[in-house]
Amino acid sequence: MPRPVWRGHIAFGLVSIPVVLYSAEHRSELQFRMLDARNNARVRYERVNEETGDEVPWDKIVRAFEYDAGNYVVLSDEDFQRAAPESSHSADIECFVPRDAICAKWFDKPYYLVPDRKAKGEKGYALLRDALEKSRRVGIATVVIRTRAHLAALIPEGEVLLLNLLRYHQELHRVEDLGLPAGTFEAPKINPREREMAEQLIESMSGPWRPQDWHDEYREQLRAYIDERVAAGEVDRAPESEEPAPRRSADILDMTALLKRSLERRQGQAAPAPAKPKVNPEPAAKPARKPATRKTAARKTAAGKPAARKPAAQKRKPAGGRKRAA
Repeated sequence: MPRPVWRGHIAFGLVSIPVVLYSAEHRSELQFRMLDARNNARVRYERVNEETGDEVPWDKIVRAFEYDAGNYVVLSDEDFQRAAPESSHSADIECFVPRDAICAKWFDKPYYLVPDRKAKGEKGYALLRDALEKSRRVGIATVVIRTRAHLAALIPEGEVLLLNLLRYHQELHRVEDLGLPAGTFEAPKINPREREMAEQLIESMSGPWRPQDWHDEYREQLRAYIDERVAAGEVDRAPESEEPAPRRSADILDMTALLKRSLERRQGQAAPAPAKPKVNPEPAAKPARKPATRKTAARKTAAGKPAARKPAAQKRKPAGGRKRAA
């Protein structure tokens, strides 16, 4: 069940109707992660200074508008707050227009508006809904959702009101902006028999609109392929089960991995190393799972002899440093 996005009221004239806003959109795209093909470890993004290659902490990041190539206007949080509209928790209907007056290109994102039962808004809600349905009109309203002001259309749909956000006129290109030569879409002479056959074809293919008959075949086929791979056991395991953790610098992540592997080795619970030629003949060689192993490999001598496993050597310079994550 979707969560409420916004709670407020519909206002037109002196009428105020308590309502609750729910998203009418449900995204169903499959989510994918990027892995390092060498060991199936997750690839993470980092905020890196393109000049120095250093990671930039959050408190040193500012937002700026590039008004010209290489020239910026830096904006502060106060600038954004001053520009943000005042949150009124009200969908103010400015006017009513015929339902078929709004072209489909203006519609942006749908929401459901339902009566707020806690505030006893059912009667006013039903009155507005039925009046719009009978008059074949929609209400054009302004509403602030989160921190942005939107233009919206209130449209009756069955027992509920649909609040569909509208695009502003400057967000759409005009046909004149396409640079088409004059007279491009002038209708050529059409044979009456051709027009009749086209109309018959359209009539033969016409029927009721049943959205449930249409499916995202690409998503379904891709998901079926994934399920087959899982059922067949064709699954690539990550170096270790990862749980969501707060973003940390690379050196802290590497130190955490080193400590964890050290504890596993002491307790005899180290995971088996992946099948690969081993340089270290010791039976308890460290599996190459984290970026830290690249530093370990770098400390090997030219003759292939591994460096001595001293805790001090690992603490002297944690792997990762200030380079980008793999």
